[in-house]
Amino acid sequence: MKKFIAMTGLLLCFFQGNAQFFSGERILNNENFDKQRWSWGYFLGFNTYDFDFDLKEYSPNGPFQDKQYNVETTIGFNVGLIGNLKLNNNLDLRLEPGVSFNRRNFQLLKADQGTIREINSTYVHIPLLLKFSANRLNNFKPFVVGGVSTSLNLSSNENNPDDNSANQFRMTTNTYYYEVGFGIDLYFYYFKFSPSIRGVFAINDELIRDNDPNSIYTGNVEKMSSRGIFLNFTFQ
Repeated sequence: MKKFIAMTGLLLCFFQGNAQFFSGERILNNENFDKQRWSWGYFLGFNTYDFDFDLKEYSPNGPFQDKQYNVETTIGFNVGLIGNLKLNNNLDLRLEPGVSFNRRNFQLLKADQGTIREINSTYVHIPLLLKFSANRLNNFKPFVVGGVSTSLNLSSNENNPDDNSANQFRMTTNTYYYEVGFGIDLYFYYFKFSPSIRGVFAINDELIRDNDPNSIYTGNVEKMSSRGIFLNFTFQ
């Protein structure tokens, strides 16, 4: 996570240093770009995913009183396409289907050895977003974005009969999210470049319980849902 934040900070410093985008009177690049009803593009980027756990409450002498979970996050990769519909001068409707790749290391603390699970995820991620932009100033325009999305986890193991007793961590295939973020449109001579950062938060419970109701991995979990940060670089 620290590396991800550092990367975001360096990006912001880079654009802050390029003062020609932010001040002074300039010749407008791509002056007619935002007059298009429809526009298309693609994005590349990075992600980091975590899990948020809601745990059941047990008595002090219950079977799970000392069970805690730790998730080691890594930096993954995003790639996808963009379809943009202009609703008015400041509001756009966007569809951004893409694929994201990520790995999380899940560990049960205060338990016996062998409790680490490496969770490799490949998501087909489909957000439907509203983008609200400020008025354009010279060759830049800040924006905020929010909406809902769904994903298909191709590595979920949902239908695998084996569970954690056989070293198989299982999640639901379909997940639903809400998303919020911000970014900036930068207008160049031949294209528009838009770096953005976005929080992605799952709504539904993604955990498939083990067959044993007293499993140390899943027995005391009320809800497990993903949360992530996307840093995307869009070209249109």
